[in-house]
Order: sequence, then structure tokens, then C-alpha cells
Amino acid sequence: MHVSPLHHGALSVIDFRCQAGPHTPAQVEHHDFTSVSYVRRGSFGYRARGEEFELVAGSVLVGHAGDEFLCTHAHHHGGDECLSFKLAPELADSFGAKLQHWRAGGLPPLPELVVLGELAQAAADGANDFGVDEAGLLLVARYLALADGKRRTTLQAHARDRHRAIESALWLDEHAHEDIDLETTAAQAGLSPWHFLRMFARVVGVTPHQYLLRARLRRAARMLASDERPVTDIALEAGFADLSNFVRSFHRVAGLPPRHFRHAACGDRERIAALVAQAGRRRH
Repeated sequence: MHVSPLHHGALSVIDFRCQAGPHTPAQVEHHDFTSVSYVRRGSFGYRARGEEFELVAGSVLVGHAGDEFLCTHAHHHGGDECLSFKLAPELADSFGAKLQHWRAGGLPPLPELVVLGELAQAAADGANDFGVDEAGLLLVARYLALADGKRRTTLQAHARDRHRAIESALWLDEHAHEDIDLETTAAQAGLSPWHFLRMFARVVGVTPHQYLLRARLRRAARMLASDERPVTDIALEAGFADLSNFVRSFHRVAGLPPRHFRHAACGDRERIAALVAQAGRRRH
């Protein structure tokens, strides 16, 4: 495990990069602080308080201070990366969140969170004008605003199905820029479309098409926050068939059109204010 502290304070930011694989012994650990972590690459299992989750790129891991947990790597041979935001007790208390929200465990990739996760990652890379702690607070606030109704049931799937689903998620990440449909992805997994759809949704928490769309949004958000290329080029490279579809999809989840999101990342005060307002807005 390679651990790089990026910021220390009421909200500490840590970059985790893990090369553990199926043959690495799992060890019980403790959450030293309440934390919200964005999974930006790879896949791993997370067990805490009798519940189990499979996390993939775009997932969010929420841990409560003092809780024991176990990370497993049965289905992926290393290369897992997380950007973790650890909240000091007084900061966590200031959000006024319910205890259950700090013990959510693992969440599937949610489009409203992946765009902010990628904004935070670009800030961590020094690719925009946001402070990494500022972007992290936006991610935490947006998670809590969405937390009601987003509780994910504990994982119930056979090991073989978990392996197939994780391999398929990794394959979708790699090929997200291509024209992919359910039948193609199911064939890659060696299953019928119906059986693949049920298996994937049970393990990952979203359908294959939802995961594909969110993988494309992750790519687009990262490029918007750190790249000066035209929005049309970014949309096509991320895998969207046309600009209008991309603009609608991005605006729906980020609360800002792609260009305004880019302006916020570059320090536009008006766009930053809109992004902050969206982060705290609860879904009705």
C-alpha cells in the first residue's frame, strides 16, 4: 500500500494506491476518522459491521470512526486507487448527518458523485484552481444530500458471479469510449443478456448501461477539470455519440452545463457558487 498525504486539517486528504491481489492476506483494520473515499480505479471488496460490498471505479466508500473493516481483493490483481477525505470529529458533527449516513459502507457509482470525485482528483493533481480540500468538502456535502434513499443492501452473490461482474466492470471502463450495448457486454462475460443484467446489477449496484454512462461521465469530468480541449472533443473521446446528449447528461447530474463546470474548475466565482449550491441540494 502506497499512502500519500495531500492535505492535513479538519478535512485531511490522502491518496491510497494498493497493489494487493487475490493471494494477499486480508487484515482487519480500523477507521481512525469518519471518511468518504472516492474509488477512482480498480476494484476491491469492503466488509464492515456484518455487511459486504464490491467497489468499482466511481464507487464511494463511507466509513465511521472506530469501526472495524476488512478490504479484500479476490477479483482483481492490484492497481486499486482511492482518494480519501477524513473528517475531524468537529467537522463531521457540523454536517448534522444521521449516524446511518456515516455507516453506509459502499455505494455504487452515482453520477452526481462521480463528477465531483473527478473534480477532486484533478485538484489533487494540481490540474485546476480548486483546493483539494474544497473539492473534497463538495463531495462529502453532495453525498450527504443524496444519502436518504441511497442505502445499498448488503451484497448477496456467489463468488463466481462477483468475479464475472467485476471483470465486466473493468472491461466496460477500458472500452467506455466505444459503442457498447448489453448484448456485447453479456457475450464478453459468457452469459445471456438477461442473466448478465441481473448478475451485474446485483453485484455492482447499477445496471451495465448505467455503469457505462457513469464511466463516460467520469472521464468527461476529469478532462473538463484539467484539459483545455473543446467540449465537443471531450464528449466524443469520453464515448458520447453527440454533443447534445453529453450536455443533457452532464447538466442533469452536475447541475451545471459542461462549460460552466469547466469555468468553476478554473476559478470562476459565479460558477463555483452554483456548484456549491448544487452540492448541498437534496434530491426530491
